[in-house]
Amino acid sequence: MTETVTYAYAVARDADGSLTEVLTELPGVSDAPVHLVRAGEGHDVVIAVSPVPERDFQEAALRAHLEDLEWLESVARSHHRVIEALAARTTVLPLRLATVYLDDERVRGMLRTCHEAFGRRLTDLAAQVEWGVKLYVEVAAESENKAAADTPTGLSPGRAYLSRRRAQRHAREDAYQDAERAAERIQAAARDHAVDRVQHRPQQGELARRPGENVVNDAYLVPLHRAEGFRAAVMRAAEGISGVRLEITGPWPPYSFAAEVEP
Repeated sequence: MTETVTYAYAVARDADGSLTEVLTELPGVSDAPVHLVRAGEGHDVVIAVSPVPERDFQEAALRAHLEDLEWLESVARSHHRVIEALAARTTVLPLRLATVYLDDERVRGMLRTCHEAFGRRLTDLAAQVEWGVKLYVEVAAESENKAAADTPTGLSPGRAYLSRRRAQRHAREDAYQDAERAAERIQAAARDHAVDRVQHRPQQGELARRPGENVVNDAYLVPLHRAEGFRAAVMRAAEGISGVRLEITGPWPPYSFAAEVEP
């Protein structure tokens, strides 16, 4: 028989006992069934969990898996699927990817210890969603065009090359200045709608699959009734600024704003 550990997805409030129905037949990580763990009778704060193979989540194995983008993407999709199902019904505190405990009883003990802190944070985040705002600098095509336009005719090959390089450098500097201006305008617009902001590290390497260089990777906590206004204001803030690309994602459960009470 395969040994298992307990994978924890999110903390939620289940005052009327309806969340069990939400999770019925919903596959979690490794296609395992998801269930709720409670601190005890009369407690409305719960944690959604499922059993997963211990061999995949031991420290050494997990470290290797986190370098496997296919495995990581599969786990992330399952993780988000459970959180999204809960968030459609109630406020949730998403836990970090690959949060595991030895068994359900360890989860129950943690929940008893953190019950009050979880309850306060769930109250703080009620009726609020997360929006992601990424800003990219797109220099390549613009710099080539500028280089070609700025290169005088009749130069030797060596001088023409140096002239193109100089024009490319100037174009890159201009693009970063434009990105800085766009970032300032976006932040100002977002402040009128959001109640909190988290600045994540810009994405690089395999995580940065989109064209351009990611220079802003922020998350904003926005009340539901301001969500569409937030999105429209942020999009307007970047209009008319060349050399940059804005990407807005959401609304999401508040992944970036649950960490302060995460076990």
